[in-house]
Amino acid sequence: MIRINLLPFRVARKKENIRRQVSIFFLSIVMISLLLVWYTLGIDKEIIETRVLTKQVKTQIALYKEKADRVTQIKKNLKILEDKLRIVSSLEGKRMEQLVLLEELAEKVVPERMWLESMKSDSAHVTLKGVAFDNPTIADFMRNLENSSLFSNIDLKRSKVQKFKEGISLKSFELLCTKKIIAPGDGGKGKKGK
Repeated sequence: MIRINLLPFRVARKKENIRRQVSIFFLSIVMISLLLVWYTLGIDKEIIETRVLTKQVKTQIALYKEKADRVTQIKKNLKILEDKLRIVSSLEGKRMEQLVLLEELAEKVVPERMWLESMKSDSAHVTLKGVAFDNPTIADFMRNLENSSLFSNIDLKRSKVQKFKEGISLKSFELLCTKKIIAPGDGGKGKKGK
């Protein structure tokens, strides 16, 4: 039988396998290093692009913030103006209400027997102060107010004798009346109050 010594072949094969494994290991390290460099460069590029975008967005935010502040100021001024217009409308309505009340009072006063000294009005009541010759004149005036379409619940708060310098004695009085609601353009024909 022939014997062949395969030992040098096996040693050479082992050396070749070791060389191949070392080469693969170093090639793997080089490939991984190249991949890491490529990935790092890509991330750096994205970071730079993001910073540029962030700077542009901050510039736009500053521009829009300035515009938003102007819009906010305009809205604030508009609200103030609307409040003023609402107040003017309210005052105009109150002025017309007072005009209607005064016209009605002028019609209800007992002529040449009494006169009114003051009138105070709030949202629900009217207080009248005046002077009359006697109690029946005050009663006539109260009756005229009761028959009015603008007043109800006429209440005599006080009535007292007042003497003037010429020795004339007159009755001063104070009345409290409940107002009826006056609709705009009602012409003095109100509805019963609350």
